Amino acid sequence: MKIGIIGGSGVYDPGMLTNIKKVKLHTPYGATSEIITSGKFENIDAFFISRHGANHEINPTNVNYRANIWALKELGVTHILAPSAVGSLKEEYKPGDMVFTDQFIDKTTKRISTFYETGQVAHVGIAEPTCPEMRNLLSKEAKKLGIPFHKSGTCVTIEGPRFSTKAESKMFRLLGGDIIGMTMVPECVLAREAEMCYATIAMVTDYDVWKEGEEVSNKKVLATMKKNVENIKRILKAVIPEIAKLERKCFCKNAMKEAFM
Repeated sequence: MKIGIIGGSGVYDPGMLTNIKKVKLHTPYGATSEIITSGKFENIDAFFISRHGANHEINPTNVNYRANIWALKELGVTHILAPSAVGSLKEEYKPGDMVFTDQFIDKTTKRISTFYETGQVAHVGIAEPTCPEMRNLLSKEAKKLGIPFHKSGTCVTIEGPRFSTKAESKMFRLLGGDIIGMTMVPECVLAREAEMCYATIAMVTDYDVWKEGEEVSNKKVLATMKKNVENIKRILKAVIPEIAKLERKCFCKNAMKEAFM
């Protein structure tokens, strides 16, 4: 097993890995968000890439999702853990909670969500867009650590980089969303096309703007992230050795078997 972590600079702790190296790959889709960091975590091969770049200079629409996923696949990554910050669309999903998302509602408009753009069409199954084996492990380890979490949740993925209006936020609640973010799509779809197991570690930072008296700002998001980033690191450190023991009985590894006409 080889583990890929796609997250922000606040999540990556160089002390987690040994034998650190920088890996620069040329992809058919252009440059990755940043040069990939490779290393070992308890003798497990691990790779890290900052989704928005080293200095958070790439907005959600312009993240080169295809290059990032292609590069990790080329490096032999089998499992992807994807930490991110999200807003809450429900009272019970509280700031500081972790959500191991199992569904999404795609409200993006400008992103390419397939590797098969020309020449061949692939109808990949995405009924369950994240790996159930990984979600089960994440829930198990979060429970052991005493970290508040939700084993499932539906993420409304918006284009960004702006936050929602109150009207939009209330509409997303009516659609059935539990949380709202900007990066799950197309990242998880591309991982499925690459037959990689993918799971989110979504950290709730705020109540979005549907809740009266709530405002969303970078200051508020960053404050919650700073407070809870250690919990994400604790989960990563606990779950990576357990993922390495998996036999991959999930559907992810054969996702493209029947995707072509």
